[in-house]
Amino acid sequence: MDRALFPDGVERCSFGKFALWMGFITAFFLFGLYAMLLIFYKGIVVTGLDNYFGFGLWITFDLAVIALGAGAFFTGFLKYILKIDQLKNIINLTVIVGFICYSGAMLVLTMDIGQPIRAWFGYWHPNVHSMLTEVIFCITCYCLVLIIEYVPLILEQKQLNKIPFLHHLAHNMHVNMALFAGIGAFLSTFHQGSLGGMYGVLIGRPYAFREGFFIWPWTFFLFVLSAVGCGPVFTVLVCTFMEKLTGRKLVDFKTKALMGKIAGTMLTVYIFFKILDTWAWANNYLPSVGMTFDQMFYGVIYGKWLMFTEIILCGVVPAIMLITPSIRNNPTMLYTAAILDCIGVTLNRYLFTVQAIAIPVMPFDAWQTYAPNWAEWATSGMIVAYGFLVMSLSYRYLPVFPQERMLNK
Repeated sequence: MDRALFPDGVERCSFGKFALWMGFITAFFLFGLYAMLLIFYKGIVVTGLDNYFGFGLWITFDLAVIALGAGAFFTGFLKYILKIDQLKNIINLTVIVGFICYSGAMLVLTMDIGQPIRAWFGYWHPNVHSMLTEVIFCITCYCLVLIIEYVPLILEQKQLNKIPFLHHLAHNMHVNMALFAGIGAFLSTFHQGSLGGMYGVLIGRPYAFREGFFIWPWTFFLFVLSAVGCGPVFTVLVCTFMEKLTGRKLVDFKTKALMGKIAGTMLTVYIFFKILDTWAWANNYLPSVGMTFDQMFYGVIYGKWLMFTEIILCGVVPAIMLITPSIRNNPTMLYTAAILDCIGVTLNRYLFTVQAIAIPVMPFDAWQTYAPNWAEWATSGMIVAYGFLVMSLSYRYLPVFPQERMLNK
């Protein structure tokens, strides 16, 4: 009964199947919403966080989705500024993925600050000496940019586009999209960097602290490079998952391989500097403060295997796979490399968030362990469910994939 709302020339499942799918996802969303309201009512005392671990699953999740959503600003920059025209086949999807990641990240932050009613303090009473001040303003502004980039796609919905004013508004916004892409690239680059810089200036946390270039620690640049090295292939994975789920071809493999090549190039640059940074940290900085490399790790939960998994298995390996044409042009190998790449950046954010806090830094300290409880998992799952809901509605009713009709003749 909603067939008249579909994009022209495409097929979608029956409304009954779609309603069942949306109901299934909504159940997860509502469970997470219950946990969120409980946290808002009782505070973060109902979570696994405490006075020692103020950062945990939420911040790891937040930083990971922000990095994975970097495909939006980087692909937009390549499409609208550098004029790589082939990316037009996937640019709409990158905008939606970016919008979901950034709006979801901001929702996570309302829970992590403990008193969401005071969330506006960060804007009205900014700490001008904190990198997080720059982060909060840039994330907010870039989220607005993503909304501006998403609106024309909504206005191109078949029925809305019949309204002359909305049709011309969408057209004019598309004409000026290069401006928004440039602003988005600027904002996202700086907040990605400042998230890394925040860890790099924590002089009391030897796992995270780094020296650097003028006022910027090396982590500032590494976080930017890691984000642009994984964001494009995360979009490829989202697209491929949608194809498997719907049984329809949405983007040609040539475009996916191009995204893999772009991500692989940036990942190679990142891994090169990441290895240099880790070597300098272990051999120069740690001895200078009377600590050793072995003291940065503990047992299995905080073992060296995590760092080597991040850098070697989920860094060097996918970088080689993505920059090697014969491997990259094999769908199975491309998707495998993309998965490893995304796991690697998530591990990186986990290590800088949780392990950096767990390490004892005082003579009377001991190693601390942290485990998120059901409330943190439920609310994180709520953000994932939110993403599924937005993506499902966008796929069903909006012209997201310009190639879909041609690929499914």
